[in-house]
Amino acid sequence: MAPKRGRTAQRLELGLQLRQLREGCGRGDRGGGLTRKQAVQGLRISEASLLRIETGALNFRNVGDLRKLLDKYGVTDEEVIESFVSLNKESNQQDWLTQYRGLMPTGMPGFVGLEPEARSVKAYHPTLIYGLVQTQEYAVALHEAHKAVEEFTSEFIRNSVEVRMKRQEVLTRENPVRLHVVLGEAALRYPVGGVEVMRDQYAALEALAGLDHVSIQVLPFRPGYRSTSDFAILDFGKDFPPRVSIDTPWGPISTSDKPREVDRFTRRFDVMMAAALPPDETPEFLHRLAREI
Repeated sequence: MAPKRGRTAQRLELGLQLRQLREGCGRGDRGGGLTRKQAVQGLRISEASLLRIETGALNFRNVGDLRKLLDKYGVTDEEVIESFVSLNKESNQQDWLTQYRGLMPTGMPGFVGLEPEARSVKAYHPTLIYGLVQTQEYAVALHEAHKAVEEFTSEFIRNSVEVRMKRQEVLTRENPVRLHVVLGEAALRYPVGGVEVMRDQYAALEALAGLDHVSIQVLPFRPGYRSTSDFAILDFGKDFPPRVSIDTPWGPISTSDKPREVDRFTRRFDVMMAAALPPDETPEFLHRLAREI
């Protein structure tokens, strides 16, 4: 039996199905689908709210609006209607992320909520160890280094590190996410927390790289293309469209499932993966760094 979807994935599933119904209902102009503006006429939700529902960021507070929307889309089968109502209700329940949402940047809860649903994750970071492969000591030291400038509180650091460690369970569960990480050489040379923290981090990376479902590559200092910003690409198989997530300069996390954007970042990853050292050379590279620091 497939594991039960998380709340974020349930909202995304609800939104995707509603978007497909809206676009394919044949009740719009010239027999096409309805626009969001047309769909919300007579409902107590706005066009912006429907957009957030369709992208999995929100669900219906009032189930009456959901029923009216389904009626507009031509859905009359009561069993189908009740399945939507049930999905909307379940997606509104609390999960482990609830207690952390207020402390996370905009967009981050949605990304973290979908991470466990991914079949595979491809990630790149030019200057830092990627979050899913950080040790707890590295994560704490990194937050502490930014504390004064970013005005982090001790509570924020504690909760942020807890979330990061919880996220890593996707790599150790029964059916783990397949992870492929490309790290810029600067990410491995940037000293975080002192010599012992870095050596422990190198050892942790080597251990993770030895797992069948984890690949870690180093993009060394040499001429060639490299993205200046970090990003992650989540692939969900046939369950959902793939999504790309990037950190924005002003803090929030931006995600997109637009094929053009996903393809653009996939090309970036593929080029850097081809230019990076082969995965089997990662252990020796880490050993050399450990000797140098």
